[in-house]
Amino acid sequence: MSGTTDWPEAGFPGIRINPDSLRPQIVNEDAVREALAASADPADHIFVLLVEGHASEAAELLAEARFKDPESFRLRVFEAEVLSVSHRLDRAIDLFRQLLAEVHGTPREALALQYLGRTQYAAGQTSAAVESFSKALDLRVAQSADAAQIYSSTVALQRARDVLDLAC
Repeated sequence: MSGTTDWPEAGFPGIRINPDSLRPQIVNEDAVREALAASADPADHIFVLLVEGHASEAAELLAEARFKDPESFRLRVFEAEVLSVSHRLDRAIDLFRQLLAEVHGTPREALALQYLGRTQYAAGQTSAAVESFSKALDLRVAQSADAAQIYSSTVALQRARDVLDLAC
């Protein structure tokens, strides 16, 4: 984990957000495996499969989990993440926009904006990503969100702005 301690947390032990790609990355395999062994939540297993790039396996688990809990926001986010990991970024962006419209004005809006921004960034839509990250950061600050979430939005916004500046 050396050199990754200042990377933003990804919400799961042993996984952090790479500040260059803005994607979650395993930084401590042992911590990930221990956390998975202790978890009965299929969403945790789906998340790790997505981080590892196993979109089809994640999609299979996701289909089962969504059948049991079709309204789960986290699982709906993972549905869009499966598309993103599968390089179907336009479709993932559309789904994140749909989710964003559904959670507008709720505490989940900032998270939806963060995911949308990350997918826009991966798709090369850097200006749109800056706007999404900026809104996510503003909402997180206004909601007095956890410091790790504010830090994650700050790092993502700065990275997108840096890339945008280099392009100009």
